[in-house]
Amino acid sequence: MRLPLYGIIAISSLLNGCGNESSTLPPFEVVTDVHHSMELIVYPAADLLWESAGFVIDAEGEHDLSPTTDEGWHEVEINAAVLAESGNLLMLPGRSAGPQWDAWSAALIQTSRKAMLAAEAQDASALFDAGGEIYQVCKGCHEQYWVKTEDSDEPDR
Repeated sequence: MRLPLYGIIAISSLLNGCGNESSTLPPFEVVTDVHHSMELIVYPAADLLWESAGFVIDAEGEHDLSPTTDEGWHEVEINAAVLAESGNLLMLPGRSAGPQWDAWSAALIQTSRKAMLAAEAQDASALFDAGGEIYQVCKGCHEQYWVKTEDSDEPDR
């Protein structure tokens, strides 16, 4: 029993040693508040993803929204990466509203990674599924944290 215990102690010591170097954040400056971060960074990236997945049915028939070129898929991948990194931005000191907020932000990262992989693989079905997961994360966070104002009772997303 001593050998596994020593192994656990050694691994714990290594992890603690690594954590000390990375626990110091470099200097950063929060430029936008949460509202403007959403408006200028998160919403445009999410909108492009949602507008690139699924189908629209109108009087002329069914229209596939999936990209049709490598460049179109790359644009989706770029915006999925922006959305994933936005989860990190939302957890920065000055933006984070605490542990539950950080959990929603981490979920945004994970679901956006799925969209990145789907775009890289040019997999329309996987992109649609990831877009749905991203929507559920956004909706759940908005239900918990959306600050209602006189101008708006509901988030516009």
